[in-house]
Amino acid sequence: MHVVPLSGACGAEVHGVTLDQALTDEAVRDIRAAFVANQVLVFRDQDWSVDDQVAFAERFGELDEHPFVHGQPGRPHVLDIITEPDDTVNFGGGWHTDVTFLERPDLASVLYAIEVPPYGGDTLFASQRAAYAALSPAMQQILEGLTARHTAERQYGVGGQSTQSNAVGTKNPDLAATQVDHPVVLTHTETGDRSLYVNAAFTSRINGFSRAESDALLNFLYRHAVQERFTCRVRWAPGTVTMWDNRSVQHYALHDYAGHRRHMRRVTIKS
Repeated sequence: MHVVPLSGACGAEVHGVTLDQALTDEAVRDIRAAFVANQVLVFRDQDWSVDDQVAFAERFGELDEHPFVHGQPGRPHVLDIITEPDDTVNFGGGWHTDVTFLERPDLASVLYAIEVPPYGGDTLFASQRAAYAALSPAMQQILEGLTARHTAERQYGVGGQSTQSNAVGTKNPDLAATQVDHPVVLTHTETGDRSLYVNAAFTSRINGFSRAESDALLNFLYRHAVQERFTCRVRWAPGTVTMWDNRSVQHYALHDYAGHRRHMRRVTIKS
């Protein structure tokens, strides 16, 4: 297995491994180590059935079912994300970290490219570990011990932004207003590294601050967290697999391929 960095901040392509059901325990350990170190892993030229994708993801943990997005019939934990040529809104557009509105957000997502447009459709990733490290010691001290409220309401409530996309079918809008609190700075459970843990899609406010104070600080953190110097970019091809660490990255699915179809398949792994 050969790991090649994608950027100085995060991400790596992994060569020399086939992600089939014959994958050895040793290979899984090596992939896990590379995943934790690089935060985003890309594997090219994989030929996956749904069973292959599920089997691979289950080597890293139990799969999760999205509470607001319909999965495949009989496989609710498998999401088909399809953007049609005439769609004006895609799923996953805008910087975010997956499902931080859950009490226990997911460990990782595993996305497989089935059909990609002839150009565009890349996914951007931003290392929140690098973003935190780049803050001044004074700002790090301000953030220490703070918690923020997260909710799915803006995305999956009635009329929410993600409900406007035809790429997936949504459900349970009445449950989207549920709120949970998470640290503004998250300590990684495997490395002990510190990462920013707020995102514009699901974070609603910083607890203990006035609304004006919270908005000002969050807007600064949102801009800071996705600076180009913290990012890597994944260009998709059919058979590309990308898995990312939801504990330490944000991502953004670009919709710059109007008139073309894009079909991805995603599963997520519980923490």
